[in-house]
Amino acid sequence: MKSIFRSLVVTSLLSFTALSANATVVLVKTSLGNFEVNLYDQTTPANVANFLSYVNNGSYQNTIFHRTEKGFVAQAGGFRFSGNNAAPFTAVATQAAVKNEPKWSNVRGTIAMAKVSGNANSATNQWFINLADNSSNLDLQNSGFTVFGQVTGTGMEVVDAIAALPNQLSTIANFTSLPLRNYSAADAQAKVPVTAAHLVVIESITVINNDVNSAASLQPKPNTLITAPVANNDSSSGGSLGVLSLLAGLLLWTGRRAQRKNKI
Repeated sequence: MKSIFRSLVVTSLLSFTALSANATVVLVKTSLGNFEVNLYDQTTPANVANFLSYVNNGSYQNTIFHRTEKGFVAQAGGFRFSGNNAAPFTAVATQAAVKNEPKWSNVRGTIAMAKVSGNANSATNQWFINLADNSSNLDLQNSGFTVFGQVTGTGMEVVDAIAALPNQLSTIANFTSLPLRNYSAADAQAKVPVTAAHLVVIESITVINNDVNSAASLQPKPNTLITAPVANNDSSSGGSLGVLSLLAGLLLWTGRRAQRKNKI
């Protein structure tokens, strides 16, 4: 009987280990350089698992950074270049939405999930990197944006280089903040077609460390705003609601771009 019980315990422990041993460090290879992201799989497990599901099935391969806002965010995960000038971007297929886990603060260098404005549990495949301390803006609105990891080492140098690219030259509908390489205002005026060479392409995202405790030495900043008392007058966040829509509006773009323009 003891032998059977011991066997069951060992089997259960092995099963638990297999389920919990999610990869915690990924390498993001882009056409402008590479950077690493350490994921908080112990504290935001649902969102890490969601992100890794897209990583593991190759959904992020050859996608693009489709939006940057200097001093705010660099956003990706939702689109790839089609090569067709009439419809240059195709949307990445989405899986079921993931629950919100607003445990950590949206400070510089963190990675968080984008979602639909007014729907806290609507994040799917799109994510963004905070270029600055956006905690006063993003930690509370829409029930807080889930931070699920952080860029490590010198990786923010690459992210900053992406954010420094011109992002006001695109004439492609719904992509008015698209970062472009080797593309000038004269090119835009002449309506030179955007090609893959002009885009910041995410060539791949791969797991490079599957140690579930790799984030143990990190010290993410807690999101204290989400647990703070809510004032009766909630108008203080109204000025940035339009900004938040940009983080998720393009999620609804697939199949409806001709019928509806999404706000960003």
